[in-house]
Amino acid sequence: MAAITLKNIVKKYGDGFPAVNDVSIDIADGEFVILVGPSGCGKSTLLRMIVGLEDITSGDMMIGDRKVNDLAPRDRNLAMVFQNYALYPHLSVYENIAFPLRLAGAPEKEIDEKVREASKTLELDEHLERKPGNLSGGQRQRVAMGRAIVRQADAFLFDEPLSNLDAKLRGQMRTEIARLQKRLGITTVYVTHDQTEAMTLGDRVAVLKRGLLQQLATPRELYENPGNLFVAGFIGSPPMNFLPAEVEGTSVKLPFGTVQIPEAKAERCQGKGVLMAGIRPEYFEDATIADKVGSDSTFSADVDYVEWLGNETYAYIPFEAPPEVEAKMRELEADLDGEGLRTQLVVSLDGASRIKEGETAEIWVDATKMHLFDPATGENLTVDREHAGEIPADAVATPA
Repeated sequence: MAAITLKNIVKKYGDGFPAVNDVSIDIADGEFVILVGPSGCGKSTLLRMIVGLEDITSGDMMIGDRKVNDLAPRDRNLAMVFQNYALYPHLSVYENIAFPLRLAGAPEKEIDEKVREASKTLELDEHLERKPGNLSGGQRQRVAMGRAIVRQADAFLFDEPLSNLDAKLRGQMRTEIARLQKRLGITTVYVTHDQTEAMTLGDRVAVLKRGLLQQLATPRELYENPGNLFVAGFIGSPPMNFLPAEVEGTSVKLPFGTVQIPEAKAERCQGKGVLMAGIRPEYFEDATIADKVGSDSTFSADVDYVEWLGNETYAYIPFEAPPEVEAKMRELEADLDGEGLRTQLVVSLDGASRIKEGETAEIWVDATKMHLFDPATGENLTVDREHAGEIPADAVATPA
């Protein structure tokens, strides 16, 4: 096992476009790090540079205390698990797992011991004589993982390994991968576009956008303290609500009314003009159920649509936004692969709420959990940097 260090890694193709642009990440020995972001953000390219399948334009790639920029993949002692399993269809499960050991010329006894140990760990004992074509998707992915385990590599690299599985199997395999990584204690880098995988699997998560690292933090830090608009919009489902806001003193004027925020947050936003307020859906409540009617952070709003899911209710509340906020939301929607960001508030309420569509509802918001963003740069003006991991300086845009 070994630590992996990326120092100012850049990957440019023939046209000069930087697919990965000055990314630095320190991955500790035994750590599970997720690379996440929308399509084209550079996460798979970065993984392929770690394993040696892509050349590095500039920067240093370190595995342990070795600089590996010019080493061939076979000399880096890394095990990669691909999205498409990459199994040999004519070989049995046993022989697929044993393949890297046979390639290395290992003794038959050692091969058998390691294959059966991996098979037991992955619960594949009863399938050892079967061919991959007779296995389910989840079983095939476990075979691919078994082949990686027997290599006794310094690190595991996963390239969207669950994207070919159905939703139920993805959930099961997430749990298996997490347990396996903890049991083996092996350094792991895992690429995904699925934020659920990112939030449930990783010790830390690196969020990428157009080749730039936006934030590197624990899942909780990303969720509670996004460094900029992009991270705030990408992490969370349903996504964070964005509304136009004006701050005066400790009061924040929103489309539905005025709420109070802590003085420490308000001080950072004075004289900034129209900002974007970010509030997650679960920080709202039905004021009649929460016994908050008439409090400082309660507002009345017309509900356009309601989804009742049993344990919770989603209410949709449209609003109007000034041109600069609408423009920023269109830009953010494009960055997030077209995930819908409409001028509407999505609030998550207790399933006991009786709010109906077409009604005017009394809604309470926990304004202490509100973030305020500069629409020109995307910067989170109210981020708690002590609990936000690493936010690179170039993750915030320079105003035009």
